[in-house]
Amino acid sequence: MATTVLSSKGQIIIPNPIRTVHRWEPGQRFEAIDTGNGVLLKPASPFPKTDIEEVASCLPYSGSAKTLADMDKAVRQSAEESNHDRR
Repeated sequence: MATTVLSSKGQIIIPNPIRTVHRWEPGQRFEAIDTGNGVLLKPASPFPKTDIEEVASCLPYSGSAKTLADMDKAVRQSAEESNHDRR
């Protein structure tokens, strides 16, 4: 187990073996999450959090809604075309 020391500025060095395994480079952003038993450092997402309404509302589509059967048919057709292309 690697150990590290908290500096007077509140900084902690993440040991090199851990940085290497996770491929963390200088400038990597993290979320600091208080677990009550310590702190979890989690790589921050490079994208802002969104919900499905925000994402779907930006897609241009003006036709009628597709049924699940229509979607299943389209997926099946695409899979068949993909398999045919591999032959």
